[in-house]
Amino acid sequence: MRQVAFTKYAFRIKTRLGLVVDNLTIHGKDESEAQKKLRQVYPRCEIIDCVCMHGGVRVPSASFEEVASVITR
Repeated sequence: MRQVAFTKYAFRIKTRLGLVVDNLTIHGKDESEAQKKLRQVYPRCEIIDCVCMHGGVRVPSASFEEVASVITR
């Protein structure tokens, strides 16, 4: 089976009611597919900005103990 690479796109939109939504991330093969998925969830929205997030590496989240040790230093 052929594997398809998806890219993550971060959108900033204004909904049809005028509310601004920041950092709305959607995966897609390309920007047009991501916009199509976005418009299925937010019909008649205005796209203010779109940023392609290439190769994002997930950093493991810190444990409570690690955070507490940083705060108490």
